[in-house]
Amino acid sequence: QVQLVESGGGLVQAGGSLRLSCAASGRTFSSDLMGWFRQAPGKEREYVAGIPWSRDSTYYAASVEGRFTISGDNAKSTVYLQMNSLKPEDTAVYYCAARVKGQVSYGYWGQGTQVTVSS
Repeated sequence: QVQLVESGGGLVQAGGSLRLSCAASGRTFSSDLMGWFRQAPGKEREYVAGIPWSRDSTYYAASVEGRFTISGDNAKSTVYLQMNSLKPEDTAVYYCAARVKGQVSYGYWGQGTQVTVSS
């Protein structure tokens, strides 16, 4: 089992910044990839960004590339999502997820943290 706990959400004005954190615990060695997803009211969950535990690459959705930065601290088993130039359309519940090695989809999820961007 891998446990994931997100933090750092909140209310911010458009153009502002927030940094989300995702602390992983448990059998983290069983995971090879960490990701951030989000779900806005009435919409499907969408992929935001991803980073392998090797930290040798990063992946972004087109809607956030250039504004969001994903990073990780292996010593703390923590993944971060720095969000700059926030827009009202970034408002959503943000979830951290971990993919188990050998699997295609993300198998572990955090409880989510609300991000609200006011115009």
